[in-house]
Amino acid sequence: MLPDQPDTIWHPSPNFGPRRDGLMPSLIVLHYTAMESAQAALERLCDPAAEVSAHYLIGAEGTVWQMVAEDSRAWHAGAGEWKGQADINSRSIGIELDNRGCHPFGAAQMAALEVLMRGIMQRWNIPAAGVIGHSCMAPGRKSDPGPHFDWGRLARQNLALGTGHGSVPQDVSADGFRKAASSAGFTAPVDDATLLSAVRLRFRPWASGPLEPADFSPLG
Repeated sequence: MLPDQPDTIWHPSPNFGPRRDGLMPSLIVLHYTAMESAQAALERLCDPAAEVSAHYLIGAEGTVWQMVAEDSRAWHAGAGEWKGQADINSRSIGIELDNRGCHPFGAAQMAALEVLMRGIMQRWNIPAAGVIGHSCMAPGRKSDPGPHFDWGRLARQNLALGTGHGSVPQDVSADGFRKAASSAGFTAPVDDATLLSAVRLRFRPWASGPLEPADFSPLG
């Protein structure tokens, strides 16, 4: 079988199935592997006993492997929700990045990711708003691609949403923040602190402390 993306190594995983209910990809979910090497991640993502996979894996030096065809359902997202919709696996294409989560993503890896994303977004007509992190749809349970991921770099190329300049309410409240976050897509049922952490991880990973007006701006 040929890969969907040119200049990609086809390395099939047995861990996949059909997309359910006639769904096709409308999201791209970005992950980090949290493993010691791309080879270790590749072996796990293709191990039938592990029961996990992704469509793509990008090594630190920019090598791209495809493990599951884009029209099939990979097992990368797990339990979670985005914009009120579950079964994210049937709605998305999953991309794993060789990174332990505690260091920046290198230039070669980011460049390869950008090329891959342009191809996927064109093939499936996925907008920038359809590119999310694993932590966005599974807040509290997942933190990838983490605080070191350069979302701004993707946003400058219209490959993801930027931080935005939405309105900031005069009355900063947890209920108001939840409504704004829900409108932006963060609909997973979590407590206020977990929701704030998930939104900050995506848009303001440097922020800390209690809810503040600046937390609303990316959601406008």
